[in-house]
Amino acid sequence: MNILYVTSEAVPFCKTGGLADVAGSLPQSLAANGDRVSVILPLYQSVADAWRDRLHFERYTYVRLAWRSLYCGLFSYERQGVTWYFVDNEQYFKRPELYGYYDDAERYVFFSRAVLEMLKYIQFKPQVINSNDWQCALIPVYYDLFYRNAGGCYDNIKHVFTIHNIGYQGQYGLDLVKDIVGIPPHKVNIIEYDGDINFMKGAIEVADKVTTVSPTYAKEILDPWFSHGLDRILVSKQYKTCGFLNGIDTEMYNPETDSGIAANFSAKDHKGKAACKSAIFNEFGMPEYKIPLLAMISRFADHKGFDLVRAVFDDIIATDMQVVILGSGESQYEEFFQNMHWRYPDKVGFYRGFNTGLAKRIYAGADMFLMPSKSEPCGLAQMISARYGTIPIVRATGGLKDSIVDYGDNGIGFTFQSYNAHDMLGAIQRAKEAYDNRMSWGRLVTRAMKADFSWAQSAKLYIGLYKELCGE
Repeated sequence: MNILYVTSEAVPFCKTGGLADVAGSLPQSLAANGDRVSVILPLYQSVADAWRDRLHFERYTYVRLAWRSLYCGLFSYERQGVTWYFVDNEQYFKRPELYGYYDDAERYVFFSRAVLEMLKYIQFKPQVINSNDWQCALIPVYYDLFYRNAGGCYDNIKHVFTIHNIGYQGQYGLDLVKDIVGIPPHKVNIIEYDGDINFMKGAIEVADKVTTVSPTYAKEILDPWFSHGLDRILVSKQYKTCGFLNGIDTEMYNPETDSGIAANFSAKDHKGKAACKSAIFNEFGMPEYKIPLLAMISRFADHKGFDLVRAVFDDIIATDMQVVILGSGESQYEEFFQNMHWRYPDKVGFYRGFNTGLAKRIYAGADMFLMPSKSEPCGLAQMISARYGTIPIVRATGGLKDSIVDYGDNGIGFTFQSYNAHDMLGAIQRAKEAYDNRMSWGRLVTRAMKADFSWAQSAKLYIGLYKELCGE
């Protein structure tokens, strides 16, 4: 099959969140099955010169944006069986950050039109276009309105739209329709929702299939509690909605070969993990006690469950464990964890910000990893922590529910159901009790490290979906 994967970010080129990890790994797994796969994304300023030097200039053209035409360059790069295309326009993409600008709507309208326009000029006719999140949501809409009957390379393309986080939908005022979006007035209903335009709603309306990043999340977003207002359209389109659990790059996250951790270890031999734990205490300037080390690595936001953590933090420390936290976000949580470090300097380590190398070292050195999310479409941190033998403690929601089976059911972690601080504390206390039984804990670590979180199974599900759409 010929598959075009469209994303607003992807490792190793640019990243703000989990979408980049997915876009950097899934296409390679699809290509490993023998399918032809291309990925297209913007050429941001943050794409490092080391990558830019390898790009091949394909051509330039002009892309129509409502009433005007704008320059668009196209570059390509072959990597690990995948052809990567980069859309260039310095007005929109030569900026320090990927998102967060007043004209984000205009930037990704341009990108969506550019993706479809460039199909005329590349040696690749996709059978399926898989667009991701709101930044790419207008691609199936524009195809349906302007390209479906254009013939040639546009004949019979099927569209899959993947929701990674329904909290970000691309919602803007109707005044953008004429000058930016460029949709005919009699077709505005496709993207109109609750008195505004909503890019994600448009994709849900017209795409052939809508996927999410876990089976449980596909069900949860039918509920107003999780849907951020889109439950009405999702319920009406649930016949074409499904969820496939994400995977992780098991070579990038491999404790047997990872050169960035203090010592290597495996599911058969855990000895190196003790050295990794000692290295974390040295890095944070903390004494090492013979008690469990609990880790958290995350953006600091309410929906990540940090209000629960704050409510019972003293009780967590009283459970007799040490804690390290890596992250940044809402100032209330940054200040709280800084204060906890000052209150418990020998028990709590805090790093404000994000550091990829330190994150890996924490995954390798901690004993437990806490993710008490209010909602979590998929989550990758719980899979990465298990890969490094750091036992996940999670709330059973979204992808956390689909990936982590509770220890009591011969699983690989500890789960709690209700969004309640004391239920979370109970799961932490169960983990502490299991840790104190060193023989059973060792078996739990082995099970966690052997869990298969590779992309192989997910890639098969995506290929199956693509083939179904194309009648193969």
